[in-house]
Amino acid sequence: MLPKLNTLNLIESNFYTPIFDVLLANTDSLELLKTIPTHSVELIVSSPPYNLGKSYESRKVFQDYLSFQKQVIAECYRILKPEGNFCWQVGNYVEKGEVFPLDIYYYDIFKFDLGMKLRNRIIWYFGHGLHAQKRFSGRYETILWFSKSDNYIFNLDNVRVPSKYPGKKHFKGEKKGQLSGNPNGKNPSDIWEIIIQDFESCLWDIPNVKSNHPEKTLHPCQYPIELVERLVLALSIENGIVLDPFMGVGSTLLAALLHNRRAIGVDKEKQYVDIIKTRISDLENGCLKKRELGKPVYIPTGKIAQLPESLKKEQGKLL
Repeated sequence: MLPKLNTLNLIESNFYTPIFDVLLANTDSLELLKTIPTHSVELIVSSPPYNLGKSYESRKVFQDYLSFQKQVIAECYRILKPEGNFCWQVGNYVEKGEVFPLDIYYYDIFKFDLGMKLRNRIIWYFGHGLHAQKRFSGRYETILWFSKSDNYIFNLDNVRVPSKYPGKKHFKGEKKGQLSGNPNGKNPSDIWEIIIQDFESCLWDIPNVKSNHPEKTLHPCQYPIELVERLVLALSIENGIVLDPFMGVGSTLLAALLHNRRAIGVDKEKQYVDIIKTRISDLENGCLKKRELGKPVYIPTGKIAQLPESLKKEQGKLL
């Protein structure tokens, strides 16, 4: 059970206002972004539409899709503080069985159009993903973390994981007898496979939000709150502003609010804005449906609960 929060100052407006805990806009991303002052936001985290023709997007010619994304990213760059960070979580665009790796296309926009610097290409692995018959099944997505300058926010101590050998010491040289690692733990990996309480592992197996996930809403491509939490802790500071220009049902906003940040979210679909308002209310009241950080990921035993009759007969023949 999450603790109750103080009542949040939730503002619904399609124009920026400086006084808020949460600012929700039900409009096109560009319309809201153009009203935000330059150098106002510390962290941008989003998973943009992949041009797959989902219910919330109209499929476009691929180059037209990228052209619109360039406009959104350029406005985000303008409002990002010089010490700010930009995290773009993407999968693959697939057309007629051919894969277009979106992180590669987006890299050119961030690096060569805007001059940003890639700090990590984080791989989010999950056990259940897109099934396929003519290629291997998709089981990962990518988070591109760019900084606007060389002087960027990075709170490594907030997200360290326990060292494998915490008592290991130098055995020779001038540091002989001293601890060889950081006493607060080690730097986590850029392959996120498992997250458990207090970041006890450096690999995160964060389940994607499917039908049995406690956070599941009607959004077809929802990502889990815990995917964003490490980004919020490491790449922003308390009371800073975290922005999601394609918020969907608000996973980024909830991760920000859980860790004492302010949040701005934009989505053109009113049903998603209504859902995030309900989720924020649940967060205030301590009843937000959220996957527990300490909950282990289910590992199949490999055993079939009940053998089909055909297999029983085959086993009988072998015996």
